[in-house]
Amino acid sequence: MSVVEAVLLGVIQGVTEFLPISSTAHLTLAGKMLGIVDTHAPEAWTAFIAVMQLGTLLAVLLFFRKDVAGMTTCLVRDVKSRGGGRGIAGITPESRLALLIVLGTVPVGLLGYGFKDIIEGAFTKTMLVIIASLVALAAILWIAEKVARHSRTLPDVTWRDALLIGLAQALALIPGSSRSGTTITGALLLGFSREAAARFSFLLSIPAVFASGLYEMTKLHGIGDLGIVNLVVATGVSAGAGYAAIAWLLRYLMKNTTLVFVWYRIALGLLLTLLVLQDVLQP
Repeated sequence: MSVVEAVLLGVIQGVTEFLPISSTAHLTLAGKMLGIVDTHAPEAWTAFIAVMQLGTLLAVLLFFRKDVAGMTTCLVRDVKSRGGGRGIAGITPESRLALLIVLGTVPVGLLGYGFKDIIEGAFTKTMLVIIASLVALAAILWIAEKVARHSRTLPDVTWRDALLIGLAQALALIPGSSRSGTTITGALLLGFSREAAARFSFLLSIPAVFASGLYEMTKLHGIGDLGIVNLVVATGVSAGAGYAAIAWLLRYLMKNTTLVFVWYRIALGLLLTLLVLQDVLQP
């Protein structure tokens, strides 16, 4: 892998991590087209893109720095005071949101650990799995747009909502699903506005991406020809691209639906299908 290719991967990661179009699908497609994905060592590619996500984690932390600082400060204060002596009933809205994010992270943590061998293996890197996920979530997102009330806001998130959206996030362990795609879709089905769905999705990504990135960093010795320098470059670029993507998507969803992403996912699925058929039919 060259530095130019690392920059390209960083841009792809940063943009597609937050748009509901699957960063894994785009990265895997780009990696295969550039000839940098070793099918005999899929774990190296998994580790590379997981650590690269730390760049997009930085983008979230920077963009929502006031929210994160407020949640952290309030949670520490409420833990010390035990909710002003009233327990959970006495915690601030910021502390409550922090706890909801922790609850929403539990499903992906448990399932990610339980099925890590499958996730890191060759099965989840196959185009057929990615194509099926792209199209399936496109259909579900289309349904969500049609039936959703779009009336609930971020303060309306309940413990039940957090757990259900967390379960939706766990579906993103299947490549092609898109972590932002599954969580935004789940939130829309629960009646949240598009902007609120995106905001909770981005905040919910913080602990999951952090844990995944740290876990994969322990395997950096196995990334082979992909290179540590290239990983650093790609991660840095993904942070800048990710920040821009968050800002754009939140503005976009204030006035527009997510249907453009539905059609994009279907189009990408068809393109990948044609590429797979071309490979199969080649003599």
